[in-house]
Amino acid sequence: MISLAGIPKKLLIPALFLFSALGLCLQSALAADEADQTVATTTSPAASSIEQALINVKSEDATVRSEAVAFLIENGDASLIPKLDEIRAEADRAVRQAIKPVIDLLKNRANLTSEQPDTRRSAAADLVGTGRPEAVTRLQEAAAKEQVWWVKYTMEESAQLIQLRSGDQAVRLSAVKKLGELRSQNGLSALKEFVEAGAQSGATDEQKALAEAAQTSIGQIDSWSWWASTIETLFRGISLSSILLIMSLGLAIVFGLMGVINMAHGELMMIGAYATFITQQTFIAWLSPDVFDWYFPVALPVAFLSAALFGWVLEATVIRFLYGRLLETLLATWGVSLILMQAARVYFGDLTAVIAPGALRGGVQVMVGVYLPYNRIFIIVLSIICVLGIYFLLFRSNLGVRVRSVTQNRNMSACLGIPTRKVDSYTFAFASGLAGVAGWALTMVGNVDPGLGQNYIVDAFMVVVTGGVGKLAGTILASLGIGGLNKLIEPVSGAVYGKVFILVGVILFLQWRPQGLFAAKGRNADA
Repeated sequence: MISLAGIPKKLLIPALFLFSALGLCLQSALAADEADQTVATTTSPAASSIEQALINVKSEDATVRSEAVAFLIENGDASLIPKLDEIRAEADRAVRQAIKPVIDLLKNRANLTSEQPDTRRSAAADLVGTGRPEAVTRLQEAAAKEQVWWVKYTMEESAQLIQLRSGDQAVRLSAVKKLGELRSQNGLSALKEFVEAGAQSGATDEQKALAEAAQTSIGQIDSWSWWASTIETLFRGISLSSILLIMSLGLAIVFGLMGVINMAHGELMMIGAYATFITQQTFIAWLSPDVFDWYFPVALPVAFLSAALFGWVLEATVIRFLYGRLLETLLATWGVSLILMQAARVYFGDLTAVIAPGALRGGVQVMVGVYLPYNRIFIIVLSIICVLGIYFLLFRSNLGVRVRSVTQNRNMSACLGIPTRKVDSYTFAFASGLAGVAGWALTMVGNVDPGLGQNYIVDAFMVVVTGGVGKLAGTILASLGIGGLNKLIEPVSGAVYGKVFILVGVILFLQWRPQGLFAAKGRNADA
């Protein structure tokens, strides 16, 4: 026992204060220790339960294993995935099959909060496959916080698809109605199953009620699908029209302004496509993978200059001797096209492919059931840029004035000092370069092969003739019309018969209007 008799009075009060403070500190430490022990006592059962579940999931008893799986799904989180992966790597087939849904569910639940919208959407879609009702709450919570509408849509749709399997009739009825409101294509098969079940002779009242609600939802989905299909068809038609337009622009200049039927125009496009392929291979062989996507913009001038250079040589060696002789230019350029195709087949083989840059992969979902690929959108934008560029070149530049003057009256232009020979050469090279740009763009939507140009040359000629030879506005309208008709007729009659119908339509149109949509004034008009 501590005696205070020997302590002077002036030190007694500080001593008492010191002892009191020490006592309070000791009491606080004891209280904290007791609290830690309380927390440990509280948390240890949960932690031990998860540990026990991780042990039980390896059990040979299927019942014990199922109970452990259910516990892990309800109480586990993404931190358990490494341990489950270790267990699965060493387990037999039955345990691996039991663990896989747990891992998938935990991963997808964690990915619902990912920073990447695609990851969140993919996780929401994958959760449907688990069929676990525990996922519904997580999906609904994630959907309430989601800002990207198409990710939010997938989360809501997935939650309703899971609830279709609920044992509660009211929940299933609500899910059926909600899927109809969402215009869910993914829910269509399940809804049809409800309709079939309700139509059977022994169907219960619950099944009949579900069938009636499902029939209403199917009607909503089908109606929406028609609109979505129409919009997608229009987009595909505009996309094909853009491809035809890019190709036809060069052909219209050559055919309309210079009076040359260039059957090798498709092969000039092929040269642009192979120039893009060679540029890509150069990047793969010589440069870092980090800059691989830059091959595509670099390939644009390469494709244009390659095709333009070949066109310049072709004009200087063959075409210049055949101006004003349509049939001779047709036969000569056809021979050149055959030579080019065979040369490409010998050197490159029958099939090569260009890898799309990262920015042009994938697409955007603009509405339910309507998905627009980035590469098609890019081609549409490119065609608009090409049209604007040609318009300013032909109608807002000195070179354009010279080209048009030579086209309208060669002799008068020569008398005014315009070098008609150079104008011919430059114009043909420029039109050839445009074909190269078309080939550069087409690598995004198909393989590169020697017959690439032949797939579009007939349609391109139809566009030029129908629009009016040498008319920019006519070329635009004709490409939209022929490209759109192609996509409208193909689903009904097939690709081959579709082209036949369009060809017959073009012939009949030209019988009625031989000069096309817009009358042209070309070099032949001088004769």
